[in-house]
Amino acid sequence: MTPKQILQNWVEAFNEGDADQIANFYHQDALNHQVANEPVKGKEAIRNMFAEEFAAADMTCIVENIFEDGDWAILEWKDPLGLRGCGFFQFSGDKIILQRGYWDKLSFLRMQGLPIPKE
Repeated sequence: MTPKQILQNWVEAFNEGDADQIANFYHQDALNHQVANEPVKGKEAIRNMFAEEFAAADMTCIVENIFEDGDWAILEWKDPLGLRGCGFFQFSGDKIILQRGYWDKLSFLRMQGLPIPKE
């Protein structure tokens, strides 16, 4: 499978909200860095991150574009509430080894009715 095809399957798993299923897309030593948050390292930690996020918010990924370049796939997305973002996924074989996501955390928290951290 190509990175683009794997990412299309990742989106389907994400939209099902199943942390175990989505964790299977990641390499054991993967790094997921949503730049609004601290980086998360390792497949199990990434699974836990998704489990917490799926429990806290109703998230749906609507694909606007998926681009592929070598072992990278780039996802441009929106959600039903109007939030937009993009993610960069680097693959090692058929597993995600690195993911970086860019989105507006403050808008996300407000749209989901979640608490805004005080700094």
